[in-house]
Amino acid sequence: MDSHIRTRRDFLKTAGLCAAGAALAGCGMPNPVPPASVTQSYYPQKPNILWITCEDISPCLGCYGDPLAITPNLDRLAGRSIRYTNAYATAPVCSPSRSCLVTGLYATSLGTQHLRSQIAIPRQIEPFPKLLRAAGYYCSNNSKEDYNFKDPTIWDDSSEKAHWRNRPIGQPFFSVFNLMTTHQSQINGSDEEFEARCGSKLKPEERHDPRKMLLPPYYPDTPMVRKMWARYYDLITIMDKQVGDILRDLEIDAVSENTIVFFFSDHGMGTPRFKRSLYDSGLRVPLLVRVPAPHQGMAPLAPGGRSDQLVSFVDFAPTVLSLAGQSIPPTMQGQPFLGRATSSRDYIVGAAGRVDEAYEMSRCVRDKRYKYIRNFLPHLPYVQPSDYCDQAEIMQELRSVAAAGGLAGMEKLFWQPTKPPEELYDTWVDPNEVRNLAGAAEHAETLSQMRKRLRDWMLDTKDTGLLPEAEMLIRAAGSTPYEMARNPAKFSPSTILDTAELVGSDARILPIMTESLADPDSAVRYWSLVYFASLGKEAAPATDAIKKLLDDPCPDVRFMAADVLCALGSCQEGLP
Repeated sequence: MDSHIRTRRDFLKTAGLCAAGAALAGCGMPNPVPPASVTQSYYPQKPNILWITCEDISPCLGCYGDPLAITPNLDRLAGRSIRYTNAYATAPVCSPSRSCLVTGLYATSLGTQHLRSQIAIPRQIEPFPKLLRAAGYYCSNNSKEDYNFKDPTIWDDSSEKAHWRNRPIGQPFFSVFNLMTTHQSQINGSDEEFEARCGSKLKPEERHDPRKMLLPPYYPDTPMVRKMWARYYDLITIMDKQVGDILRDLEIDAVSENTIVFFFSDHGMGTPRFKRSLYDSGLRVPLLVRVPAPHQGMAPLAPGGRSDQLVSFVDFAPTVLSLAGQSIPPTMQGQPFLGRATSSRDYIVGAAGRVDEAYEMSRCVRDKRYKYIRNFLPHLPYVQPSDYCDQAEIMQELRSVAAAGGLAGMEKLFWQPTKPPEELYDTWVDPNEVRNLAGAAEHAETLSQMRKRLRDWMLDTKDTGLLPEAEMLIRAAGSTPYEMARNPAKFSPSTILDTAELVGSDARILPIMTESLADPDSAVRYWSLVYFASLGKEAAPATDAIKKLLDDPCPDVRFMAADVLCALGSCQEGLP
């Protein structure tokens, strides 16, 4: 990141001029006088905290054992850090992940789980940088926000020029640098365009040979797929150089030994069956945390240590507050994994909602071994039409191979017309999550336990995804989705979930579900219709009852009724 680099001489010269006094015009540095409530003697007691985040990568780094990765800067950082091998995003796309990171609450609790949206959040929910600012920290963000809500008071500076160097001298800082280099969009374009954009940033020996790439087993082995995969690794190498630039800035500024450094991605790789999916390929991220010597007492392991502790994005906000010596608001739903008071977790949870025009409602729970996924819209395929994603060369290639009948074995799994309602994977023996054990008798106890964990979490956190998106906003009118979900008169999660959990059941409960179409709660009516959608042609006996809902007062119920009728061959009545 060339814009972040200054020579040591230039920086010290600038700092010296600023310290000389306000009489020097055009200094370029803020007034070094700290806020009245924060004394200079207070500053040295606080560690600086730096987040270096990147877009759309799984743990494809040399320090994670990837033989193809060329990531010397991150590998060196790992040698001085704790390397977490069980770190997970709470969503497989950026906006809900970032909403969770900045608030310490699941996006599904705030109503920010869809990409994209603008959701109101209550005043009592304060993004944690605001709490750090109140404690005397200078907080900067360079520069992506994308939280699904707006709050201009989060940061001292959130811009492409934001940097800890812009703070008053001596003030502790929390700074974020969001590296966009590895975003899914960057692998696209002609060979000439990619070379013009990226080729000059790499030496010949840093380039990745498509012929030597190791492809995921669920991808067809074609020249185009290999080329796209090699491009992705090239981008990771470029991103690694940017990380090195930022770390050198710390050294130049002589603040490295008082700065705790986090490196992580916002979710998994930006390719099909990675990003947007609840498999580990979509949720598992690299996480390195370097705790320098003066603050080693707040780290559970020595530098270079490896931790298999389960860590979720919902834990990041309370962890930073813990490292900064601040109290953790009771509204936060995570738990600190570093700092003065820490705790561990038994499982992590992930959620997938709408992305652009592709609707989804899936949830997962994972412990160190098993992953359980509940697909609440099983009648929809994994791969839905999506204008943005369908423009990507790798998606076009995969669609072309699938249409030509060129997929075999596990390559076919992600391209089925429907999804199983439940998925269960033993990640110790099946790390690619391609052998669904949900129907295996020998795993019935594990399945039951994971079901309960997910249900308890959805109820405890007031999962607003139990309401279709428009209905959530209608019920939250004049308030916020978070507050609406805590109002029993507006939201009854247990009753709604009871019905949603029946989606995917067979036709034996058809009479009961037909009665549910007349339930006073529109969300129960909606999920009853989703049950009939998942039933396919077997839903025909309920046709007359479904037709009555074409005039339902709830828009989502009307739309779902029309959807089911069209699937049953009554599209003329469903969409007159």
